[in-house]
Amino acid sequence: MIYLLPFLSVLFGFAIALLLKPKAKNNLKLVLAFSGSFLLSLTVMHLLPDVYLGGNKKVGIFIMIGILFQIVLEFFSKGAEHGHVHGHDKMTKMPWLLFISLCIHAFLEGFPVSHHANLALGIAIHHLPIAIILTVFFVNAELNKIALIAFMMTFAIMTPIGTITAERFFFLNEYYNQITAIVIGILFHISSTIIFESSEGHKFNIAKISMIIFGIALAYIL
Repeated sequence: MIYLLPFLSVLFGFAIALLLKPKAKNNLKLVLAFSGSFLLSLTVMHLLPDVYLGGNKKVGIFIMIGILFQIVLEFFSKGAEHGHVHGHDKMTKMPWLLFISLCIHAFLEGFPVSHHANLALGIAIHHLPIAIILTVFFVNAELNKIALIAFMMTFAIMTPIGTITAERFFFLNEYYNQITAIVIGILFHISSTIIFESSEGHKFNIAKISMIIFGIALAYIL
């Protein structure tokens, strides 16, 4: 299941976007708010204590490296990791910078899943609305269908590949704390940005606050 959940969530989001063509942005923002809250809560409640218990005093530095690394990735992806895509120009070719940066992001997210199975659910919930938003964006931009399918399929498999890499390459276990700390920094940046960007003008209403609280509660139960 730790491989299937992140993979199927992207395919499910892709199918929803193609079949239902959702236009209610507010509903997607509610899902984004929940996913950001849930992902942030899993990171704080499960991943963060784990890396500090490892006894590495330099964990904080690696977390900050993760935050900075994600900022660099977003320079190329334009914030697609948290559903922030825009533009109305037609696309005739694969958007390679967006593709590569998003794949790197998804690949790194898979590393800590090998030790924290419940994180697979968090990433799946995180990827679902992103897949919907990306698909709608690419369809509107009239991206070649083959390029669109290749983009979404590759995005779908990157997190499971990250998990498999962490499990199969045993020498990486020596650097588990450092790698996980970098991923924590990435997730900190992504999830907090999602929470604030899911509200117009950074204003919260009852529905969004309820979804955020629900995300926190679910992460606590897990």
